[in-house]
Amino acid sequence: MNEMIRKRNEQLAKTVIKGLQSRNMSGYYAEDKEAALKQALELIPEGSTIAMGGCMSAGEIGLISALEAGNYHYIDRSKMDARAGLMAAYDADIFLSSANAITSDGVMVNIDGNSNRVSCIAQGPRKVIFIVGMNKVCADLDSAMKRARNVAAPINAQRFDIKTPCKETGKCFDCKSPDTICCQFLITRYSRHTDRIHVILVNDTIGY
Repeated sequence: MNEMIRKRNEQLAKTVIKGLQSRNMSGYYAEDKEAALKQALELIPEGSTIAMGGCMSAGEIGLISALEAGNYHYIDRSKMDARAGLMAAYDADIFLSSANAITSDGVMVNIDGNSNRVSCIAQGPRKVIFIVGMNKVCADLDSAMKRARNVAAPINAQRFDIKTPCKETGKCFDCKSPDTICCQFLITRYSRHTDRIHVILVNDTIGY
């Protein structure tokens, strides 16, 4: 990565972390994927039960492979039906997620189609760990919403066998398609529970 971009990201991360702290959430800066993996494992005690909500970023830093190979109980929702996977996630010790966007003052935006991810973030496991690439940092809530709807959602739609305008055009049409994946919007602006939400900011372009 370009040294100037690295320095910019490092300084920006300090601002985001300060914002998270003001919102009763913990923030960490990882200078690369390896550092992000190390930080994540430091937050996950051995023997923990871990669930995940469609977090591509966790896979990109090698966290899923590490959990599967280590002394952890990783719930692989792909091997369960949707209802069973959701109930198991609610009872997990730790929930892994990313954010579709995060503001420079620590507000996170997530869009969901079936509520499994956003419901666990809002009210579920005792600890939630976000893996967030610096590419997702936005100036304010308005730009974060635009990123979530016009960048994250159209890319995410490509993963599924669905028919939505954003999949065809690459931008949001605020559609009411039967296949829409933009059913619930979760804005996480504060945590009433100390030490529940942890955000690892990764100095890399990960996730979408």
